[in-house]
Amino acid sequence: MHSFTEENYIKAIYKLLESGDETISTNAIAEKMRTKAASVTDMLKKLAAKKLINYQKYQGVSLTGKGEKIALNIIRKHRLWEMFLVEKFNFKWDEVHDVAEQLEHIQSDKLIEELDKFLNYPKTDPHGDPIPDAKGKLLVRKSKSLSQFRVNDVCIMTGVVDHSPAFLQYLDKTGFQLGNEIKIKDSVEFDKSLQIIVSKKNTFFISYDVAKNILVILK
Repeated sequence: MHSFTEENYIKAIYKLLESGDETISTNAIAEKMRTKAASVTDMLKKLAAKKLINYQKYQGVSLTGKGEKIALNIIRKHRLWEMFLVEKFNFKWDEVHDVAEQLEHIQSDKLIEELDKFLNYPKTDPHGDPIPDAKGKLLVRKSKSLSQFRVNDVCIMTGVVDHSPAFLQYLDKTGFQLGNEIKIKDSVEFDKSLQIIVSKKNTFFISYDVAKNILVILK
């Protein structure tokens, strides 16, 4: 059993390590957790004592195998709950994160197994993020940002990088949905904005910032 705060730190460390770095700094964790570095140091000592992280002062932080397993289980619960809220309770994809943040701390493995079964074992959450299975295995996502593709490429929208309510609400207003076909009709050299055709009918421009936060695969 671990406290909510410990679980939040473990998940935050996992998320920061997704960038590919072997270790992360105390300051990076403090920024992620929106707290002071001194508070982070105290928590890191507790997590290290429980053998959940590798930590030595001034040498960065990484997860142990045990810590990574816990992080993936928390992420699994979070994404399953998001899927449940959208599919069964009619939440919008911009409304589920904060609720799932609370539900992810439920400890019952049986409940999560039954939830997964009830949802028919989804592979991704409402934002297109892969859901770890019961053994902690996570599918490697082959998606890339729309901004990396070229004129005349035809892609399928698979997810988003930015999960903020503001960005998700923008996508709703402009008609973006997972599974949409997106064709790049033109590219503006000056600001890297793109003219796109969505679902073979809606043509409009999106900024580079929007394009880099939309994940797609080539059709």
